[in-house]
Amino acid sequence: QVQLAESGGGLVQPGGSLRLSCSASGSIASINAMGWYRQAPGKERELVAIITRGGNTNYADFVKGRFTISRDNAKNTVHLQMNSLKPEDTAVYYCNAEILAVSRMIMTAYWGKGTLVTVSS
Repeated sequence: QVQLAESGGGLVQPGGSLRLSCSASGSIASINAMGWYRQAPGKERELVAIITRGGNTNYADFVKGRFTISRDNAKNTVHLQMNSLKPEDTAVYYCNAEILAVSRMIMTAYWGKGTLVTVSS
């Protein structure tokens, strides 16, 4: 079984920072892209940032210059450093990864259960 587990969410004041982490575990052969998505109440899930195995990154316009995605391939982890947080960043943040499990023949998208980020004074 392959699982993704997020950590690092919480309550932060506007202008503050948080660092989210996501760790992939289980019988993993390889991991391609890893990313972060978020879903605010009453809204659809949206892409925040994505990083390839080689380290190429892509960000949503609304986080450019404020958020930084990084990964550690040896540890199967991905991080999201969030600075200058705004109330509109409040959402459940989900980790996503394209993983080839040892027991499967194709890459499959896996999701974590999400971690809540609340930006409020």
